[in-house]
Amino acid sequence: MDIRKIKKLIELLEESSLTEIEIVEGEESVRLVRNGQAQAVTYAPPPVLAPAVAIAPQAVESTGSEEEQVPEGELVLSPMVGTFFAASGPGAGPFVTMGQKVGVGDILCIIEAMKMFNQIESDVAGTVVAILVENGQPVEYDQPLFVIR
Repeated sequence: MDIRKIKKLIELLEESSLTEIEIVEGEESVRLVRNGQAQAVTYAPPPVLAPAVAIAPQAVESTGSEEEQVPEGELVLSPMVGTFFAASGPGAGPFVTMGQKVGVGDILCIIEAMKMFNQIESDVAGTVVAILVENGQPVEYDQPLFVIR
């Protein structure tokens, strides 16, 4: 569960007459209690699920800090918050793969946000040197998705 969601829950609890709130999303749960009672916040990591389209991330292995992990080149950033999809649907091949040459305007992926599927196009021409996101993974605004050199 995202820390922003937890902060929003705290605000809702403070604004209401409730003394306790508990939210469960899958295996994750958060329980907030106020007014001098014991506060308990529990967190269980989300289960590892197989992606809808079995496409493995193709990124450089971690050798230290996150900046060292990303190879040099032009970063393609997420223009929105949503869910990253490397292909147009289950069973379809990915839009791009490691080492593939892309041109300006080529479709790199789809980001689903609020039931709308948004095609993300390349702003630069070059070769895809890293895919930094797994298929089906949630992405944030300005999160790096690809490195193109």
